[in-house]
Amino acid sequence: MSGKAKETGTTETSLGGLQVSPGGSTSGGDGSSHLSPDTTYNVYETRYQRSLRNYLTRETLPSEAHYRNLESVVGYQRPTIDELHQNTVNERERQQGIDAEAAAANPRGKVIKFGWLEGVYMRCLLNIWGVMLFLRVSWVVGQSGIILALLTVILGNVVTTLTTLSMSAVATNGRIQAGGVYYMISRSLGPEFGGSIGLMFTLANSIAAATYIIGFCDSLQDLMFFYFDGAKIVDGEVNDTRIVGTITLICVLALAIVGMDWVTRVQMGLLFLLIGSQIDFVVGAFIGPQNDLQRAQGFIGLSSEVMAKNVGPDYREFENRGQNFFSVFGVFFTAVTGIVAGANLSGDLKDPAEAIPKGTLAAILTTFCTYIIYPIMIGAAVLRDATGDKDVYVMYQNLSIDENPAFTNCSLIGKVDNGTQVCPFGLQNSFQVMELMSAWGPLIYAGCFAATLSSAIASLVGAPRVLQALAKDKLYPGIFMFSKGTGANNDPVRGYVLVFVISFVCIMIGDLNVVSTLLSNFFLASYSLINFSCFHASLIKSPGWRPSFKYYNLWISWVGGILCLIVMFLIDWVTALITFLITVALYLFVSYRNPNVNWGSSTQAQTYVSALKTTLDLNSIEEHVKNYRPQILVLSGPVGSRPPLIDFAYSITKNISLLACGHVIQGPQTQRLRNSLTRQSYNWLTRHSIRAFYSLVEGSNLEDGARNLFQLVGLGKLRPNTVVLGYKANWRKCDPLELKAYFNTLHEALDMYFGVVILRVPQGLDYSQIIEDEDSPITMNGNESAITQSPEDKPGQSTANQLTQEVAKLLGTLNFNTRSTYYRDGTDSEASSPPGSPQVERSAATTDANGENSKKRRTSMANLFRGPGGTELSKDVLNNITMFKRKQKKGTIDVWWLYDDGGLTLLVPYILTTRSQWSGCKLRVFALANRKDELDMEQRSMANLLAKFRIDYSDVIVIPDVAKKAAESSRMEFDQLIEDFRTKDEVDKENDGLMISEAEFLGQREKTNRHIRLRELLLENSRDSSLVVMTLPMPRKTSVSAPLYMAWLETLTRDMPPFLLIRGNQTSVLTFYS
Repeated sequence: MSGKAKETGTTETSLGGLQVSPGGSTSGGDGSSHLSPDTTYNVYETRYQRSLRNYLTRETLPSEAHYRNLESVVGYQRPTIDELHQNTVNERERQQGIDAEAAAANPRGKVIKFGWLEGVYMRCLLNIWGVMLFLRVSWVVGQSGIILALLTVILGNVVTTLTTLSMSAVATNGRIQAGGVYYMISRSLGPEFGGSIGLMFTLANSIAAATYIIGFCDSLQDLMFFYFDGAKIVDGEVNDTRIVGTITLICVLALAIVGMDWVTRVQMGLLFLLIGSQIDFVVGAFIGPQNDLQRAQGFIGLSSEVMAKNVGPDYREFENRGQNFFSVFGVFFTAVTGIVAGANLSGDLKDPAEAIPKGTLAAILTTFCTYIIYPIMIGAAVLRDATGDKDVYVMYQNLSIDENPAFTNCSLIGKVDNGTQVCPFGLQNSFQVMELMSAWGPLIYAGCFAATLSSAIASLVGAPRVLQALAKDKLYPGIFMFSKGTGANNDPVRGYVLVFVISFVCIMIGDLNVVSTLLSNFFLASYSLINFSCFHASLIKSPGWRPSFKYYNLWISWVGGILCLIVMFLIDWVTALITFLITVALYLFVSYRNPNVNWGSSTQAQTYVSALKTTLDLNSIEEHVKNYRPQILVLSGPVGSRPPLIDFAYSITKNISLLACGHVIQGPQTQRLRNSLTRQSYNWLTRHSIRAFYSLVEGSNLEDGARNLFQLVGLGKLRPNTVVLGYKANWRKCDPLELKAYFNTLHEALDMYFGVVILRVPQGLDYSQIIEDEDSPITMNGNESAITQSPEDKPGQSTANQLTQEVAKLLGTLNFNTRSTYYRDGTDSEASSPPGSPQVERSAATTDANGENSKKRRTSMANLFRGPGGTELSKDVLNNITMFKRKQKKGTIDVWWLYDDGGLTLLVPYILTTRSQWSGCKLRVFALANRKDELDMEQRSMANLLAKFRIDYSDVIVIPDVAKKAAESSRMEFDQLIEDFRTKDEVDKENDGLMISEAEFLGQREKTNRHIRLRELLLENSRDSSLVVMTLPMPRKTSVSAPLYMAWLETLTRDMPPFLLIRGNQTSVLTFYS
């Protein structure tokens, strides 16, 4: 303890930096009460030595652990908003789960991680300084000349540099895990693009490993031929390639399995060998030719005269194909495509965000210098053509190079190619120019060996890692087995074996020239997508796009992507087209599988941006009757409880309009529980292929909740204009307040100018007690529920019991699955339990730890709907549930267009006839006549109106006698419906709207007779139709009570086929003007 601490009675702690007086106030050295920026504080009073978390506040300090993407978290975590805002204390248990990232960061065993130098820079050098450096640079100079050869090098490096800038931006936008290019593209552009490139990249690297090994074998055969008198194993050709190639491949596989540490050591040795061979070439170029044979073969030495001859292009046929700048560029570009060699090992890097940009850019700069210098040296020292005839050269050595027959007359010793004499040596004819110019030729062969073997090792090591990352994401079936790694480094040994098998088969083929350009196009396609991912992320300006690498630009990335595509077609337009088709096919396959992943890709962000822009643009578009479409809010309650109602509404809106499912619950409820219900509902809609929105609101009753829905659902012009609800078949037995709430809901909808649609089907709509949603198994007669966890409910945020208690509170309060609850939209039918279906309890369906059961794709109707405990539903019940999903039998849709409501009564059935389920049904239109003697005129008038509306119909029927007095038996049936609601006394305020007074009954006598008469006509004309559509009677405020109005609807719809009552908002939705 310091002297000062002893004097003041304070203690020095690790928290240091602040002097606290015994009174608790802070002071500087002079006793002042303020903090001086010049003062150093190094002591703390002992009674303040408590942690901030445990003593001063429930808040936690910012920590990296809070932002990790973990399935389970160890220790204290950030408090929930409920704990902070509602001042509640929940003792959360320490989770005993494994911190996945911590486990990955600290696995058992020795972990090998590389820095930017050995992890990226060295590997990129080895791949860019490939065999093309030794075999094709001289040919490029011979074809294009020095100037265009330099332009070729510059253009190729521009493409790779732009791609590297984009890759660096993507690689520094968050933590990069194993998978390299695949990981970056998939997390940036989504699984569709990433999956297609990942598979292509794996296959391309597997085949590329074989091509590099075959190149090694060819160089070895050349060495044996020139330096060992044509020594061979079998035939000196393809069989020797197979033998040596197989042995080499086995050695490379063994090296990969031994571990990345040994791979790096071997590659380091190959790099020194590669550098040594280049030094050998440079030294030899300055030394010049050492004998007349080298001169006769075209190596004159550095000379301005030779340079002058090689400055311009001299394009000739090569391999039966005419050459030009772009074809030569396509050949050279493959030499600089190794820029992702380091990025592919992203999982083995200490800090990928630092290593990938630094190592790749440094490698490009280094190799660019060599590729610029070497063409100049080659073009200044070697002629394009040479016979190699030493005697001829010596005989005419006093002549200039333009006159010496050794360089001008290929017929002396030349070979014949397509009838033309071709010299065997020179830039245009020999690929061994660098060996010719070197100080010691065998070292150039050693450089070729190093280049081919290092590239083969990189391909065989990189491809399995990409495959491993691809397999972990489960984008393709049957490859998950390759996700398992071994050892501390999680080495993909299974992937090594697969790549070995593919490469072995290719080596057995022996000649892969056919696929070499296809491989280059695969790599270029991935480079193009890297550029596009950076461009796209920059374009949409997502707040999550914050790369630490700042030297990028969205338009530069766009140019880089376009250049990659152009180069693909320059190399070979046929293989470019094949690459494009393969990419599209894989993209569509992954898209069809619709993998259950959420990576925050820029395509997801683009969806939001596009939707926002379109929605805002829609506000400036004036509405027109020709563009009217019913935008439906269906009061569905829990989406899984009334499948027929949602299916019917969706048959109206599918692909043309808005559909929103409204659900009213009694509040207040926690936001976490609301999130869980919302998430379950969207899962249900997705599984049933219904594109709709879900809106959950709280209300004291159905009327209050529905009013909230009517006011709040929608955005801008994307707002419902029509309300669909089920018919309340239990209106005579339910709680009177529930009946009044249902009736007032109709008033609320009409007050807000909504169209109103009521659906009634004979078997009822509510199947909540019959079917079980696998996402939310519920005990119907109890109060327990297993609600699917939302992201906020993961371990470390709340215990499972807390959520269960909240759900139990909700279910206990609302009696979640009893038929009397209003919040389920108040449309309970008499078929809440269809006949023959027992009232049983649901059991909590168990799923495995990974939730595999919930992720199974369910396509058949029988699997989409299951009974309690997963039991199979009877065929009749299943048919009733899916009645509006199936193809309807041929029949008629009878449209009783009684009153002009704007045309909605006619438009909805017309839309139904355009659907495949109803395509076999014809429209029959029924209308009322003003007078009986005007029957023919009314019929012709209606037919003419339908023709102007361009609506096909099979018949028009005009009803002349709707005002006729109904039969006595029909009136007696109606009286029985309302007898429990009639009263001869004055209706008191408490029962206002719930009882039928004598005055109301007499005042509505004519309307009542009209509805009873309409029932008689319905039974006479429409009993066998497929669907009946009728104009909904207007529930006039203060004129008709809820029981009387419901009795009218009951009279019209009872014992009828599926019945649809529609009332528009008295605004035209049809027009006959163009």
